[in-house]
Amino acid sequence: RCHTMEERANLMNMMKLSIKILIQSALSLGRTLDSDFPPLQQFFVVLEHCLKHGLKVKKTFIGQNKSFFGPLELVEKLCPEASDIATSVKNLPELKTAVGRGRAWLYLALMQKKLADYLKVLLDHKHLLSEFYEPDALMMEEEGAVIVGLLVGLNVIDANLCLKGEDLDSQVGVIDFSLYLKETQDTDGKQDGGITAVLDQKHYVEELNRHLSCTVADLQNKIDCLEKTNSKLQEELAAATDRIGSLQEEQQQLKQQNELIRERSEKSVEVTKEDTKVELDTYKQSRQGLDEMYSDVWKQLKEEKKIRLELEKELELQIGMKTEMEIAMKLLEKDTHEKQDTLVALRQQLEEVKAINLQMFHKSQNAECSLQQKTEAISSFEGKTNEMMSSMKQMEERLQQAEKARQAAEERCNKMKQELAGRLDSCRQQMAQLDSKCSTLEKELKSEKEQRQTLQKELHQEKDATTLLKTELQQMEGLKKELRKLQDEKQQLKKVREEQEQALQEMGLHLSQSKLKMEDIKEVNKALKGHTWLKDDEATHCKQCKKEFSISRRKHHCRNCGDIFCNTCSSNELALPSYPKPVRVCDNCHTLLLQQCSSNSS
Repeated sequence: RCHTMEERANLMNMMKLSIKILIQSALSLGRTLDSDFPPLQQFFVVLEHCLKHGLKVKKTFIGQNKSFFGPLELVEKLCPEASDIATSVKNLPELKTAVGRGRAWLYLALMQKKLADYLKVLLDHKHLLSEFYEPDALMMEEEGAVIVGLLVGLNVIDANLCLKGEDLDSQVGVIDFSLYLKETQDTDGKQDGGITAVLDQKHYVEELNRHLSCTVADLQNKIDCLEKTNSKLQEELAAATDRIGSLQEEQQQLKQQNELIRERSEKSVEVTKEDTKVELDTYKQSRQGLDEMYSDVWKQLKEEKKIRLELEKELELQIGMKTEMEIAMKLLEKDTHEKQDTLVALRQQLEEVKAINLQMFHKSQNAECSLQQKTEAISSFEGKTNEMMSSMKQMEERLQQAEKARQAAEERCNKMKQELAGRLDSCRQQMAQLDSKCSTLEKELKSEKEQRQTLQKELHQEKDATTLLKTELQQMEGLKKELRKLQDEKQQLKKVREEQEQALQEMGLHLSQSKLKMEDIKEVNKALKGHTWLKDDEATHCKQCKKEFSISRRKHHCRNCGDIFCNTCSSNELALPSYPKPVRVCDNCHTLLLQQCSSNSS
């Protein structure tokens, strides 16, 4: 510790002398100072020694590094004004070492007349300087603040220093002690204490020079070691090139294997495509048959609708005849005693009506026979649909077999992909090792850049080969998508088949509805009442709840009033005088009839 205190005191005295000599000489000359000015050079040497005092040694892969440029870089973070200095120092291409960058930084700070300000900012943040300096270093003690105060006096000096022409990396800071001796002799010859201090400083500087010569010898030894390592790295590069050649041969073999696999997969896909085409043709033919059958059924339905309209017209005629008969019966009841001759005519008319009823009965029997024939045709259609279902099942079995073949081909492709992936991983690992070696060679050896570029070209070629393999895999995925499209078409065909089945079911429902309507017509024929019977086409909404009729909400006639209602509004049943069994009646008629029954009973 005493030794470090003496070093700090010596450096402090030398700094005072150098600043004093520099200011006096600059004021005596009265001009801007150049980089060749000896007092200025000595000032920078002493300042460099002060900044190097107590620096921590940092270990790197090259060796131990001890540079004062690290703490100076902190100024850029603490003081944004120093960013211009840092960028200009980094942009200088001649500077290759941290020492040269630190010297250039000091030159630029002195020219800006802000050297004292920047160092004061560093001293204000000693917790950051502790990463670079020992606790007993000059910059960490009070002497650092004294030096900063002395540097404020340099703001009087104007300096114009050129950095481009000088070799700042190889300069060796040696203190010229004669300047300090001349200064002491000119000031006062009686100050013996100052001379003894200067002599002590001279011995200290000589020791520093010896230490610098030792460091130069160590650096030469390190350079020799680096040359040996360079030769070893060149040998390793030759071995790496040989390995790359072997990898290229393996890659060609892999390409050939991939081509064989692709040809096999293409053949299997073509076979599956042909099978699916044949199956699609058969399905289209069956679909055409179903369409023809469907058109025939629709024609039959149209014919039935025509017959139904004719029956409705006949019913209208019968209703008109019934109304006329009722009027005639009333007239006959009034004039029974006066007009007996008219009874004979009425009887004849009644016989004619009976004959008409018999004709209607025969016509209804004929309609029932035609309905039986239509039911037989529907049953035959159902048999044909069953046959179509069996053919569809056969088609599904064939599709399942094709899917199994496709799955087997996919498993083969997956196995080949795994093998290729393993080989590509091994190749990538080897290439990663080569990249790491090349990166170290780029940092240490600039002469081997051309060989590294050749290696990079070869790597790009291998990457292109891997992209080709990826494109082939994408083609396989496209084939899989085509298979999926075929499966989607199959599902769409199934949907069409289900829709046709639903249409057949709806046709059956229409036939059942026509049967029910025929029964309703029979019941109407039996009932002879004064209420008007509404047509199905005239009513679109329920008379009571006013809801629109649809497939789910069917039309129902009330057997009492003849109006059309929905199922909920005509769910009641009562025995009417014209009907032997209970029949459907609307809610209003149901309440009225119940009231009439209760009044009659009372």
